[in-house]
Amino acid sequence: MGNVVFQGPLERVDTCCWRIPKSYKAGMRVDGLIFADEPMIERIRGDLAPEQVANVACLPGIQGASLAMPDIHWGYGFCIGGVCATDPSEGGVISPGGVGYDINCGVRLVRSTLTEADVRPRLPALVDELFKQIPTGVGRTGKYHFEPHELRELMIDGPRRLAERDLVTERDVEFTEAHGRLDGADPSMVSKRAYERGHAQCGTLGAGNHFLEVQVVDHVVDAEAAAAFGLAEGNVCILIHSGSRGLGYQVCDDALRALRNAPANHGISLPDRQLVCAPATSVEGRHYLGAMRAAANFAWCNRQLLMWQTREVFEEVFGRPWTELGLELVYDVAHNIAKFEEHTINGVRKHVWVHRKGATRAFPPGHVEIPQAYRHMGQPVFVPGDMGRASWVLAGQQGSMEKTFGTTCHGAGRAMSRTAAAKDAQDRHIAGELAARGIIVRAGSRRGLAEEQSAAYKDVDHVVDVVHHAGLSKKVARLRPIGVIKG
Repeated sequence: MGNVVFQGPLERVDTCCWRIPKSYKAGMRVDGLIFADEPMIERIRGDLAPEQVANVACLPGIQGASLAMPDIHWGYGFCIGGVCATDPSEGGVISPGGVGYDINCGVRLVRSTLTEADVRPRLPALVDELFKQIPTGVGRTGKYHFEPHELRELMIDGPRRLAERDLVTERDVEFTEAHGRLDGADPSMVSKRAYERGHAQCGTLGAGNHFLEVQVVDHVVDAEAAAAFGLAEGNVCILIHSGSRGLGYQVCDDALRALRNAPANHGISLPDRQLVCAPATSVEGRHYLGAMRAAANFAWCNRQLLMWQTREVFEEVFGRPWTELGLELVYDVAHNIAKFEEHTINGVRKHVWVHRKGATRAFPPGHVEIPQAYRHMGQPVFVPGDMGRASWVLAGQQGSMEKTFGTTCHGAGRAMSRTAAAKDAQDRHIAGELAARGIIVRAGSRRGLAEEQSAAYKDVDHVVDVVHHAGLSKKVARLRPIGVIKG
């Protein structure tokens, strides 16, 4: 969509925020707000993602504003980086497009007591072994197989259920968003085809922008927060990015078909049929929510098993138990999810459905849903950049509750389509370019690497600057990749 320029108004609110007034188009119930600085907004104008922000503002029951983070780019229905809250008591809807196909795609960070000096001599062997033992790529299955009744239990209970196979610790559960479990999951709303796709995919990485990276804490910005999160300059971490795999994709696909006629049946007029939705309290809405929550719980199990396999590889390569290597979970956050949360809107406390599509929860210090160990600092937030530059650890701030329903960005955001990125890299050797910079990468295909090259993404440092200055989340530490596996 990058060849089409957004023709609507973008009014400056402040140095980090721009408004699309609700007068822009018929049907808008609230304004649209995009968090970006001036250089960034000029690039955003060259895409139709702002039009999607305006379209989302037309959804029944929407509260406050239709929001977009600085990693905004075109998506299905909602833009990537899109956020909205709907009040079910005012006819508020739930929309699969506001969650995405990869339900509860998210990121978890694992810290260690190893330094870059410890890891460098064994880095080639480590990356090779990670790539060998952790399944990557489209449709790949793994070593963990779950029968339908076991899958049902995973979808209800999340990672806690993996204790039966000694694949999770109590601490792992404690430091996962929502303890890895959304109440109200209903596996009976998950189709047979989704079960078939999920039974052997738990503990697999997938393809596209999913990855597992060995990283070094490159620079600490906030020493107190970094210490609270167990991060120190020079130490090695592992960042894991994956979601609900084929099971979640199927749940979304099934929902889009099932909800096709729901807007008309409920008298809802939409500017874009990709915004297909239903009142959250309707039969159709409740069916989707039950299946979505089940897929979200499955995704947390998937990332737990990816982390467990990572621990096993480190044990093998370094010859010591993972507990001695300090491979503890810092936190796990979702960025494709809808959650029922309490927020203050125009001075009134309300329970609303917060859709976060390519956007991360960023609750501030003191919030009861943050683990006690971090509560004084704010919720950890992880913002992946690209495999050649950096990722960031942030901490949620009070501004997120005041401006964005407790939300911040989820990544750098694409600056180039996959086709354009592959064309740009057709005469280059991406793995060789990364190796020359000290980054070892293993991937299933050269095209996959080309599509994920650094130039395909915005500069994550720039994106993080915006949410930092907007008061949504503050910088804690910058992470530099040294080893990467991808599908």
